[in-house]
Amino acid sequence: MSGAGLLAAVAVLFGAAGARELAWDRFASSLAARVSLPALLRRKALGVLGGVAAAVLAAPAAPGRSALLVAVGLPLAGFLAPEVLRERQARRRHRRLVAALPDALDLFAVSAASGRGPAAGLEQIAQAGEGPLAEELRLAVAELSCGVPLSAALASLRARVPGAELARLVAAIERSRQFGSPLADQLRRQATALRRNGRREVEDRAARAAPKIQLVVALVLVPSVLLMITAGLIANAGSLLAGF
Repeated sequence: MSGAGLLAAVAVLFGAAGARELAWDRFASSLAARVSLPALLRRKALGVLGGVAAAVLAAPAAPGRSALLVAVGLPLAGFLAPEVLRERQARRRHRRLVAALPDALDLFAVSAASGRGPAAGLEQIAQAGEGPLAEELRLAVAELSCGVPLSAALASLRARVPGAELARLVAAIERSRQFGSPLADQLRRQATALRRNGRREVEDRAARAAPKIQLVVALVLVPSVLLMITAGLIANAGSLLAGF
């Protein structure tokens, strides 16, 4: 590969990494879950050094032209590994947030039915709950206590937490404030829909797990049993043949 081609390939790799980083920053749903840029660069540098060390050990043992692939791939994997781990952590956090949302909506509906305003309902959920959802709501309550308008605090909450779940909650609060529609009924319907979606996702995961279990049984368990039977036959071959 020529020098210009190598530089172009490096530029493409760094551009893809930058685009991935921007997408993750939008996906990361809390200020506490983000890592500062210097810390991220330190992790990337450590990952590259670890990849280089692994490549030095593994590349000479690789057959043929695959040595070059190992020498390039391991440092690149070390460079991308911190982003992959951060994205995985953010996805796990988002799942926990969505799982806690139906109960929080029920509590919010009770607060709205008693005549309390949306700000008081958000504060009640933030104080009563734990986990990612309570953390995000505490940030919104802190903004409200500093004099930020409710619409701006809700918009900030929606920007921090991607996905349709929090967007529906924010939209319901805005509709109730603008048009006077009953907020409690909307919150109960959203909680019911989230629980229904959660049950459907569990059923889908169970349906996808069945073929994987069958594959493990077919490729691992059955050959293992056959090997054990074969080993037993070989070990007792002398006594078995002596009877003939």
